[in-house]
Amino acid sequence: MSVFKTKVAHPFLELLAFLHRENLFRLMGVIVLLILVGAAGLTYFEENRPFPDALWWAIVTLTTVGFGDISPTSPGGRLIGVVLMFFGIGVLGMFTATIAGVFVEKRLRKERGMGSYDLDGHIILCGWNDRTREILKDLRADSRAAGAPIVLVADIDAKPVVDEQLYFVRGELTEEQLKRAGIEKAATVVLVGDRSLEQGARDAKAVLSVLTVESLNPDAYSIVELVSEENVRHCERAGADEIIVGAEFSSRVISTATLDHGISTVLRELLSAQVGHDLITVPVPVGLAGRPFFDVFSDLKREDGMIALAVLPHGAGDVVTNPDGDTIVNADDRLVVVSARKRHAS
Repeated sequence: MSVFKTKVAHPFLELLAFLHRENLFRLMGVIVLLILVGAAGLTYFEENRPFPDALWWAIVTLTTVGFGDISPTSPGGRLIGVVLMFFGIGVLGMFTATIAGVFVEKRLRKERGMGSYDLDGHIILCGWNDRTREILKDLRADSRAAGAPIVLVADIDAKPVVDEQLYFVRGELTEEQLKRAGIEKAATVVLVGDRSLEQGARDAKAVLSVLTVESLNPDAYSIVELVSEENVRHCERAGADEIIVGAEFSSRVISTATLDHGISTVLRELLSAQVGHDLITVPVPVGLAGRPFFDVFSDLKREDGMIALAVLPHGAGDVVTNPDGDTIVNADDRLVVVSARKRHAS
């Protein structure tokens, strides 16, 4: 199970960094100086006025709040009040406008893919087309990834969909863009084929992208889409964890459906999180480790309404489809099952 989280620094440290980065310390210094000068001036012209009261008056006057609980009576005190009010409008207006402008610019930068993200255990989607849109839609329909942070790296002008947990990095898939997407802590990287290229160049780019991902984070689970089965070996050598050959997969579905009508409908339902039953992997339930596959199959169907189809030894590697009934299922295996429930974290 992947744990999705966003790294958050200490709020006070973030505030200090923000003030320093936007040069707001200088503006704040001017505000403090005006308050102190105003308070000192009031106590000078009105000798019976305590400094704490004068300080309070200077603050409410500068901020144009004007509670009216303290009012200067001398001409000099009133003059200082007028000066503070005029300066207050200008300085505080500049302060709030600067802060508002910074936040607007920050949001625009993120919408245009110019930001960098410090995430942990997230998913990175590389490339944007109709297929990527469907992948994103399917992930959001799955309860395990419905609110998970996903970073899209694509050479498009702006963030393509409204999704608060979708972060956008604009540009070609390079080392720099992957670092901005937080590749060092990513859990999964999905590399979708670039349809703007011809087939040979598309697969070559995919292999190079896998090499880049593996060099930056070999622990990330990489899934890559290829056009030709001939390039699977190259992609495996590059370090891809899972390779999907689109044309090959489609051809096999069509040929199977030709002889066994309705197979494509079943596969479409099982592979989609948006409708019907789901094809998922789950850990071996507590108490069933070390038991024959037939016992595990029967227990899952009886207790959870699931149908076990295959076993992934040690959670990965070569799949054992439709195992013999006496095959022992180990605690660190994972089961491929058909589940009637919505996909859930496991």
